[in-house]
Amino acid sequence: MISAVAGGRSVHRGLYAKNVDSLSGSAFERVTIGGEGHVLKRIGRELDWIMRAVGDGIDGDPPWAVSVWRYGLLDALPPELDHTVVGMAHDGPGRYAILMRDVGAAMVPPGSAPIPLAQHRAFLDHMAAMHVRFFPFESDHGLMPLAARYTALTPAMSAREAEAGRDDPVPRAVPAGWGALRDAAPPAYEIAHALGTDSAPLAEALAETPATLIHGDWKYGNLGSHADGRTVLLDWGWPGRAGPCVDLAWYLAVNCDRLPESKEDAARALRDALERRGLRTAGWWNRQLELALVGGFVQLGWSKTYDPAELGWWTERVVPIGRDLLRCP
Repeated sequence: MISAVAGGRSVHRGLYAKNVDSLSGSAFERVTIGGEGHVLKRIGRELDWIMRAVGDGIDGDPPWAVSVWRYGLLDALPPELDHTVVGMAHDGPGRYAILMRDVGAAMVPPGSAPIPLAQHRAFLDHMAAMHVRFFPFESDHGLMPLAARYTALTPAMSAREAEAGRDDPVPRAVPAGWGALRDAAPPAYEIAHALGTDSAPLAEALAETPATLIHGDWKYGNLGSHADGRTVLLDWGWPGRAGPCVDLAWYLAVNCDRLPESKEDAARALRDALERRGLRTAGWWNRQLELALVGGFVQLGWSKTYDPAELGWWTERVVPIGRDLLRCP
């Protein structure tokens, strides 16, 4: 344990045990400032395989997680959301440090059991609050390009990481997952592989539908609930301009094992929440949802071969729309 004094306040620093869902490779420390717990997260391309996979922080640009803070987007979030960020600073060449309040007690506990329905519905309602708050989001603010979302979790990314001598667990697991998908569902594999190699047809189709600011990674490892009902939303590494359904599709794909209701009911809940908050969805929702589900499968279809029912749900929806996007017979 290292102790220091900063700004007249006692500061204590030590190792921090990450949530098991945190697989980016970024370094964390626990920091106690004036008796209050904080977490210090260090990010940079050499630390974080996700940044490398999505093209974040290239050519010396600040990471997107830093940009949303610099642009004031975190401060503009609706009151239902707590981003926990206290401040950010340079931490050496190509590195940044993000200081956050420690809200570990509020986070969704790790596990495999479904989360409570009320908590899940609150997450969707607060997701809608964010989407409505920034709708329409006209500028991308230099955040994640839409197309980059769909080329990150691919065998090509894994090959680049391996060639560079990297050994993070997710990039190492991706090729086997794609191989299993090829064996289990060849038509869905061909579509996902084609769009993961060149996501332009999907990104262009999605760009024809309304867009807002999305977080991009509403996985339960990034989510929590305060006693006052607010939602904790951590890890702003995937922010960008995209349709509300893009956030929803990732939420359904990454949290599939712990959803307390059907995916159809969850999608309906988000749409109802958007409508309650004044965002009219007629005319674009169905098209955006079907495209976003294709995107969710491109991102995580390789991880779904363990469960035939889960895989079947996605392939039933993805194959017809994907063939249309790719002009396949």
